[in-house]
Amino acid sequence: MKLTLTEFKDDYMSAIKGTSARQIEDTTPLERYNALGELLKDYIGNIWANTNKEYRNEKTKQVYYFSMEFLTGKFLATNLNNLGIYDIVDKGLHEMGISLDELMEVEVDQGLGNGGLGRLAACFMDALSSLSVPGHGCGIRYKNGLFEQRIIDGYQVEFPDRWLVNNNVWEYKRPNKAVVVKYNGRVDTRMEDDKLVFEHVDYDAVRAVPYDTPIVGFENNTVNTLRLWSAEEIEDIFDFENFSRGNYLSAFEKKHNVEIITQILYPNDAYDEGKLLRLKQEYFFVSAGIQSIFTTFKKMGVPVEEFNDYVAIHINDTHPALAVPELMRILLDEEGLDWDTAWRVTTATISYTNHTIMSEALEKWPHFMMSGLLPRITMIIDEINRRFIEHLRNVYLYSDDERIQNMAIIKDGMVKMAHLAIVGSHSINGVAKLHTEILKTKELKDFYNIYPSKFNNKTNGIMHRHWLLTANPNLTDFVEELIGDGFKKNPIVLRDLLKFRDDRATQDRLFEIKHQNKEKLAKFIYEKQGIKIDPYSIFDMQAKRIHEYKRQHLNILHVMHLYNKLKENPNLDIPPRTFIFAGKSAPSYYVAKQIIKLINTVANVINNDPTIKNKLKVVFLPNYGVSLASKMIPAADVSEQISTATKEASGTGNMKFMMNGAITLATLDGANIEIMNEVGENNIVIFGLRDEEVYEYYQNGGYSAYEYYNHSPSLKLVVDQLINGHFPVPKEEFIPIVDRLLRFNDEFFILRDFESYCDAQERIGLYYRDKQHWTKMSLSNIACSGVFSADYTIEKYASGIWNINRKPLDFKL
Repeated sequence: MKLTLTEFKDDYMSAIKGTSARQIEDTTPLERYNALGELLKDYIGNIWANTNKEYRNEKTKQVYYFSMEFLTGKFLATNLNNLGIYDIVDKGLHEMGISLDELMEVEVDQGLGNGGLGRLAACFMDALSSLSVPGHGCGIRYKNGLFEQRIIDGYQVEFPDRWLVNNNVWEYKRPNKAVVVKYNGRVDTRMEDDKLVFEHVDYDAVRAVPYDTPIVGFENNTVNTLRLWSAEEIEDIFDFENFSRGNYLSAFEKKHNVEIITQILYPNDAYDEGKLLRLKQEYFFVSAGIQSIFTTFKKMGVPVEEFNDYVAIHINDTHPALAVPELMRILLDEEGLDWDTAWRVTTATISYTNHTIMSEALEKWPHFMMSGLLPRITMIIDEINRRFIEHLRNVYLYSDDERIQNMAIIKDGMVKMAHLAIVGSHSINGVAKLHTEILKTKELKDFYNIYPSKFNNKTNGIMHRHWLLTANPNLTDFVEELIGDGFKKNPIVLRDLLKFRDDRATQDRLFEIKHQNKEKLAKFIYEKQGIKIDPYSIFDMQAKRIHEYKRQHLNILHVMHLYNKLKENPNLDIPPRTFIFAGKSAPSYYVAKQIIKLINTVANVINNDPTIKNKLKVVFLPNYGVSLASKMIPAADVSEQISTATKEASGTGNMKFMMNGAITLATLDGANIEIMNEVGENNIVIFGLRDEEVYEYYQNGGYSAYEYYNHSPSLKLVVDQLINGHFPVPKEEFIPIVDRLLRFNDEFFILRDFESYCDAQERIGLYYRDKQHWTKMSLSNIACSGVFSADYTIEKYASGIWNINRKPLDFKL
């Protein structure tokens, strides 16, 4: 948009007075931030209204992306960049004595996600708008996020993530667009005009209220919508009689039972109460979202049989899989379609992304629980399952009952949500080439055999404008000096950097930018934790959810090994190293939480040992999220992507680190393979088992953790140190980790890959000593990272799955 310095300053002064009723010098940083947010919403609002008008007038086909998570991070810097007014606003605020950086620090990360699933969804929202693809997000407005992670005595302790404590300046509450979501009750059936009619009665009603956030495209006059739903009571459920008797808690019980639905992301489902709440959440936003879509669709005045020509619904993993029976419910019960027509429309509308092959993450719900909570939805699932089994027997002539039952949507009293999503959609995509091949040839082989045309790959992508323009502005400016600004809209242009790979001046400048970012992170770490780290050391980072398959314990065992070598020879000639960890464990995942305790225990010992002469430091940064990642990733030298081969569907952190010039230390898992293919084997460090070797062990056995433990003295030493009193914790503290490694035969092959990993780390040290070689590797990674932009991923979704065209908007602001 076009905006002069004078116009902005005048607008901002008006916004300050309008939002705070104060003179600017009397306002707090929060008030100044809110005023700027409200002003930007005014700028955005005109574009947003025109975008929606264009979609409506042209009857444009639109995609609705349903996701349990949207890990958006902060909006201020992104919106300024995407509107093209960052520099004007920065300068204008400076002239008024206000720091834009300070205002950006006021903003908190929105507590709407946990990890890769939510961050991918947020990246896709940005790409949809930036490509002028008509597409919107649908999720839940959690009042509290996953949790705020604090480290106390080395342990992860969870606190509420009260991200809404100061409200959310970017959202618009739309109470006039609220819908009703129904739970419990029963289904009455009757015949009307020779047709069986189903009516859901005696239900508990919940009011779903949408909160809309504008998603601004990059300099293209497009604003799409992220719609998040909040649960509220249908009417003011205040029990005055109970309150008057002094039963204060009982007076608000009904209100609490409704609002708890959208209180927190991922309630603990280790117990039936948690399972029931999570199931309520999943149906809540699916039902609300699809009802809202129908409201918009019916304004077009086209036959409901053509619904899939105007609407695409994409479900991000299995959490929104109830979209299949909910869409069927509306088409059958409210629109009066026959089953076959409703099924054709449903399957042509819905598409599904599978994000994992981990059985623990493939959702299954007890049938009895679902039938009690969602009686009509369960009836529809039962019928889908019956017809699917009949189809297997009669069309595909399957007679093997075991095979049929393994493919069924309902088995052993459990509803398999992945199977429901597969049967009820027209497209199933994996998120990396290896992951998709595993789905087709192993994990979902039976479904691929009958639905080969449904399966396809769409490798994940990242929001490249955030990870360069916002997170690493110095690198962005340098890239723009070298190759122009075309990469901002067409990131494949970053490949033009390869012609500077051998230029010493370019290498020196790149090294200087990385060093400046490392100094900033070192300062941040010292201010937050009091740990002094050397910005000339190798910054080796593993930042991701804590899980055994992601193998943070392989990393820390190597750190222990390196420490043992330094204790044996303090003069050991190695480049100084700083190992930085970040990530959250699920609250109920005991072993993962013990890995966090181990990392912090090792860090406390190493960081306070003067005999190793500061050659080794270990840092665990708590409460990992988008903002912390934006500080860490630009400063990374080494990107740890060390999951057990076959376990990581794709990963996107690997792409972000790569784009910021880190060298990837990786197994051939997920998108690491595609990164290697892009950057070349000489610019990545690979180790460990390959996928075929992992499957060989799974299929034929033959792996003995004890064999590797007893064979390697250095490995045996670090494992023994976990339980022999070497660390200042009770000897039994880390027994659960050792049991997983030895007693339960090391499911994720930590001991098998230990030696290979240590060798890879030695190669990292050798490469880093040669500054020219290292910076050439770094530049090559930046140059080859553009292909992993979410822009390209969304182009493939739009053309290959949703059948939606880009719709550039030509009005002027």
